[in-house]
Amino acid sequence: DRKTGYFKTTPPPFNSLWQSWRSIICQATIAMPKKGNVERHFRTVHGKYDTTFPPKSELRKKKVKELKSQLSGQQSFFTQQTSKAKAATKASFRVSHIIVKNKKSFQDGEMVKEAFVEAADSLFRDFKNKAEITSSIKALQLSRSTVTRRCEAMAEDLTQQLWKDIRDCQCFSLQLDESTDVSDTAQVCIFIRMVFTDITAKEELLTVLPMKEQTRGEDIFQSFKNFIEKTQLPVYKLVSITTDGAPAMVGRLNGVIAKCRQDDAFPDFLNYHCIIHQQALCAKMLNMKEIMNVATKIACSIRARSLQRRLFRAHLEKADCDHSELLLHTDVRWLSRGKFLQRFRELCPEIKEFFRVAGQAEYMQLNDGQWLLDLLQGKDKTVINMISSVNAFKRKMQHLSLKLQRHDLINFQNLASELEMQGMACLQLDSARYTEHIDNCLSEFDKRFQDFSLLEPVATFMCYPFREDAEVDSLASKIAKLFHLNSSGVEDEILTLQADIELKSRDHGQFWNLLTEVKYPNMRKCAASLTALFGSTYLCESSFSHMKIIKSKYRSTMTDEHLEVCLRLAITHMRKKCEHPCPMLSYLILSMMTTMSIVMRREGKIHR
Repeated sequence: DRKTGYFKTTPPPFNSLWQSWRSIICQATIAMPKKGNVERHFRTVHGKYDTTFPPKSELRKKKVKELKSQLSGQQSFFTQQTSKAKAATKASFRVSHIIVKNKKSFQDGEMVKEAFVEAADSLFRDFKNKAEITSSIKALQLSRSTVTRRCEAMAEDLTQQLWKDIRDCQCFSLQLDESTDVSDTAQVCIFIRMVFTDITAKEELLTVLPMKEQTRGEDIFQSFKNFIEKTQLPVYKLVSITTDGAPAMVGRLNGVIAKCRQDDAFPDFLNYHCIIHQQALCAKMLNMKEIMNVATKIACSIRARSLQRRLFRAHLEKADCDHSELLLHTDVRWLSRGKFLQRFRELCPEIKEFFRVAGQAEYMQLNDGQWLLDLLQGKDKTVINMISSVNAFKRKMQHLSLKLQRHDLINFQNLASELEMQGMACLQLDSARYTEHIDNCLSEFDKRFQDFSLLEPVATFMCYPFREDAEVDSLASKIAKLFHLNSSGVEDEILTLQADIELKSRDHGQFWNLLTEVKYPNMRKCAASLTALFGSTYLCESSFSHMKIIKSKYRSTMTDEHLEVCLRLAITHMRKKCEHPCPMLSYLILSMMTTMSIVMRREGKIHR
């Protein structure tokens, strides 16, 4: 170009590769593709080229053709090597993800590689390219440090995806819970449930906050506050926080919830006590402590000593029982109480026989008919995680109470079986003893789940908004109070919605997404907020189970950062990238290829 001095096309002695110009004679790079720069390089470095290979001569044409052919060979060689390196890196990421997803140690990568090599020796024995396959497997980077870096890179990518979703979502809710790992460090897990503009939800692990010292409410809040300030979490989108009932979480003055409400950075939000925890607390009102205490003592007396445990196993095997051992139970593992009691009841005859044969003192309760009847109620078997489940459970309890009053034991198979074994008729059962427990449990349910009384009619409306018997005034008032909306605007939108014939005919799966923002702004906000609510801290509870496996006694020195990395990769639902995005990668490859080209030319490894 006469005006700028730039070449519009690549001159013959140069090659345009990777957005830079290179001399095909010496592989040097030209900084700016201008005529003056090219001529200066040619005169300075290759001054004798015109003499040795005169312009427009056949010798020069042959030489240029030879140089171009040589360059193509170099490019093919480096492209192949780069392709193999990329494939090995991608495979390394995939294997690393499988390792951490299965909660294995980083150093297991070396074992996996060794297994690959041994398996390839047998699987590809008759393959012509066996050596090439084995070489590719050996090129896998699966050392402990490499697997660690791969997991850190994938976790960082997932974190970036998460924060993009947080920025894009319309609103979100949080659930918090705390547990102690094997090194006695308190770990506070925080999960987030995001709702987007199309009224779809996504749940992910937000963070894990290690508490090095005390775990008071103010300590957990301060750690949470520091995380918010560091990450710039958009707290104004917060709808609700779900926790367990620990004083550190729900204390009236110094609990985490109270501290959040006192902080001006937090909006007005809803707070719910985990439904599962409340159900467990209701179960304690049954006042059957003597049953659990005796059953736990008997199980521990058998399992606490190795000899006793082996003898009891042999006894069960000889008796051809369906179970080979008793279960253990502690109050901390309250969800397993029902399974523990059911197993104990099924093995009760074998337990009595074992104590008799062994000549040991029996627990007198094993021969107490009333104690055995109390044992068989199967408490804590219903896991409640939705409001509808709570209501259904209450209805079932009322129904069971009526059945007991009529001495109808069709729903109490274990109780009926024990009465038959004792030779008692159903009418001889003291049903008042058990109906009293059920009534107490129902009263406790009503007391503990009164937080949901305001939410229940709103949830009912959102499930089916076209009910003709709905009291619009009362419903609009409750929706406005819950989600801080204008009551009159909500009332108008409800009436408009219920009269919309077109919406009535639509599929309810994506119903609320069909409402336009202009016509139904309050209804869409209500639907999004309700969708964002957590009903329990189940995700936190399940993550603690994963945490116990990841940070076991064999990996007790694992750092808090690596614990979060492993936990995030083990439980995430987001899509992971296998290649680590590196903006410097292309420049590194380009520099490496140039250096290798010069070295190989000097050593004569690239033939003309």
